[in-house]
Amino acid sequence: MNKLACLVLMLLLFLPVTGAAQEYVGPDGKVKVVVIKDPYSDSRTGPELLKGPDHLEAGGLNGVLTNLGCDIVKTAAVKMPDELEREYGEWNRASLTNRVLNRIISESDQGEHFFIGLLSGSKSLVGMLGGLQHLGPGRQPIQDISGRDIPGLVRLGERKPLKVGLVYVDSKGAFNTPEITLEGNMGGMNVAVAAGLCTADLRIQAGLNPHLSTKYIVMAGLKNTNPYADVAIDESFIERISIEEIKTVSSNVHAQMERLSKITDVIYVQVDLSVLDPAELPGHPDAYPGGPSSGELAAFLTALFKYEKAAAIGIASMQEEANQTTLQAAYRLIEGAIQGVKSR
Repeated sequence: MNKLACLVLMLLLFLPVTGAAQEYVGPDGKVKVVVIKDPYSDSRTGPELLKGPDHLEAGGLNGVLTNLGCDIVKTAAVKMPDELEREYGEWNRASLTNRVLNRIISESDQGEHFFIGLLSGSKSLVGMLGGLQHLGPGRQPIQDISGRDIPGLVRLGERKPLKVGLVYVDSKGAFNTPEITLEGNMGGMNVAVAAGLCTADLRIQAGLNPHLSTKYIVMAGLKNTNPYADVAIDESFIERISIEEIKTVSSNVHAQMERLSKITDVIYVQVDLSVLDPAELPGHPDAYPGGPSSGELAAFLTALFKYEKAAAIGIASMQEEANQTTLQAAYRLIEGAIQGVKSR
């Protein structure tokens, strides 16, 4: 090797490496965030609209995000379109509003915005997943000559649906089906719906098509599942992260994120507040002993969102009456996620 070649090689070795711009981050260094509120429930016995998402927004979220160095690009609220307001059936309406939620997300391109969902409960899961699956206008469903979506017909070309990974953090798991449910409500079924195990018509109507492979699902923090759901989870070979592993951010946490990063295109994390220690859930109807503190769960979320494919977080099941203790716990979780994104 001549002297000139040696000199060039040495310069290359010592020059700083310039990588591609970080996803979600604008020229000003701020994380570009889209906040989505979905107040719709899927309950057949309670109100259709729940107040939790509004409490999460009004309690000081904008200030939290601003202090974290975020640029709130848009705040959008899910609303049933006027032409569908006469539709009946709680599950049917929940599915239709999930389609609206899907569209809010899929208006963005992959890597353009970081999404924060303020969600009534697990009902919104299918809508969030569907939106991430179809990120970018080129992935939206094929339409007929009248501009209406053709249900069940997905794109198969270069812009085919993305493979979405799911880390579902909840005390119960939401993996019931109509055959095994003890509660009898849709709220306990939504992960099973996303995995294609039941109510396929509602899933396809919401725009999650195809369904998620159970290989793409990780459940974390389970502590109050019924025995039939436990068997269904195990028979589906769904990976788990225990409460103790959350608290210590164990090697299994990183192993699962590395695994999902290899087999999926984008990862969604949904946290049901019921997973937290009851001390931070005063008055919450689903509080159950043994969960992590919000500080421990925030550290866990920071670890998850250091992985580049983690693109969205959903915070679900804020109680109807706003409680400062739980609100601050929820904001701590969002802070943890943003800190993970910023540390990539």
